[in-house]
Amino acid sequence: MGNKFYQKGAQRAEKVNDLFDAIAPRYDLINDLQSLGLHRWWKQKLVKLARTQPGDRALDLCCGTGDVSFALARAGAEVTGLDFSGPMLAVAEGRKLKIKNEKIKNSDPLAAPRFLQGDAQHAPFPDAHFEVVTISYGLRNLASFDAALLEMWRLTKPGGRLLVLDFGKPDNATWRSLYFAYLRWFVPVLGKIFCGDPETHAYILESLKNYPAQLGVAAKMEELGCRDPQIHNLLGGMMSINVGIRPG
Repeated sequence: MGNKFYQKGAQRAEKVNDLFDAIAPRYDLINDLQSLGLHRWWKQKLVKLARTQPGDRALDLCCGTGDVSFALARAGAEVTGLDFSGPMLAVAEGRKLKIKNEKIKNSDPLAAPRFLQGDAQHAPFPDAHFEVVTISYGLRNLASFDAALLEMWRLTKPGGRLLVLDFGKPDNATWRSLYFAYLRWFVPVLGKIFCGDPETHAYILESLKNYPAQLGVAAKMEELGCRDPQIHNLLGGMMSINVGIRPG
């Protein structure tokens, strides 16, 4: 029996939106618990690989509660975070307000992202507008994997970088089996405890099974024409960061 939040076709976006609306209040807490806090290091690695320069324009697609958006802003970029979930963006805006108040109190310069609600497959920006375009734990959730990467390509300036952070599929069969067992048996318990529904986090494995993961992302980046597409595997491929450069 499939997961109620995972559905292919026209209803995909609606079901995923229902999922993130349900988990938004506890999203950051559960990320810390299920990754033992490592997700923060992985996102920092993503930002480092982005090689953002002060004044660069960066777009963080499927920005969620804003972790990567805030990190890119701290690196000096002019950041826009885009997400389709209102409750997730509400958490991001709450974090932004808290940071703003702390900076005003400490007389620090304010560099904060702006957050917009919208569709990552049809972003409301002109072609070749950003030096950096990122998506973290979002590509796997979109209706069309190909359409989303094509949109990232459209939005990236020549010489700019496209980066994807998401769950991966380890090459080692034993390691992959242990990893999938963790996602199948332990992670749904967190969904049950903190969201009242194990299917909110059983969804991760269901979506991963239907996702081409790091090898598929690399192949699509190469097909689009990215220069030197790279795969950075984390924890033996349990997580991965794909990086591509749009030729200038």
